[in-house]
Parts: sequence; structure tokens; C-alpha cells
Amino acid sequence: MSDAAGIVFLVGRVVFALPFLMSAIAFHLRQGAQAEGYAKSVGFPFPKLAGWPAGVWLLAGAGSVAAGVWPDLGSLMIALWAIPTVIWFHPFWKMEGEQRMMQQLLFGRNVMFLGAGLALFAVWAALGPEAPFTLVDPVIRF
Repeated sequence: MSDAAGIVFLVGRVVFALPFLMSAIAFHLRQGAQAEGYAKSVGFPFPKLAGWPAGVWLLAGAGSVAAGVWPDLGSLMIALWAIPTVIWFHPFWKMEGEQRMMQQLLFGRNVMFLGAGLALFAVWAALGPEAPFTLVDPVIRF
């Protein structure tokens, strides 16, 4: 990978990580009780995980991707986080009107996060030690 491509990749992964870092701090860590309450209201089977544990998970995953510290694992962490959010947290099919439309947008966003996390994982696994601008090489190699 050229230096220019590496810089674009670095900027892209930092931009990708920002919403997760902001959500972790602003919602899951600072408003953990609200996150747990919402998780309970949508029938998530483990609502206690929606507060600070989800915040720590997102901080670790997004921080890993942005900083390039085992970024393959961080990408997988983001993808794994997206699975329950897609299944439980935005059930647009159960709603009507404007609420349905908003939840459908959030559902689609989380499906995109799942796909992007998996795609980034594959890129990291393919690049291995040649991954540019990383502090610690990816763990998994394809």
C-alpha cells in the first residue's frame, strides 16, 4: 500500500471510529441507566450490558481501530456489537408512522456498521504486518 493510500486509510478508520467513541462516552458511560432502561423496554435479554459494559466494549473496539492496536480485533468487536443492536434495538417492523421510519434508518445504519466492521476486519487480516500506520499488528492473518 502506498503512503498516500495509507494516510487515506488512517483518516477513514479514525472517522469510522468517531461515532462509536462518542456513543460510548456520551450515552453508554454517562447515561448508563438510560441505556439499560431502553434495553429493558425493547426486550433485550441482558439489559445490564447496555450501559457501561457496552461503553467499555465500544471504547476498546473503536480505539483499537483508530489507533491501530490489534485493529482486526477492534473491527470484529464493532461488528459483534452491531448484531444485537440490529436484532433488538431498532425493530422498525413493530412500529408505525414516523417512529417506524426513524427506527428503519437506525436499523440500516447498524447493518452498515456490521458490514463495515466485517470488511475492515478482512482488510486488516489480509494486510497483516504490512498494515500502514498501526501501533500493534493485526492478530489474525488470512
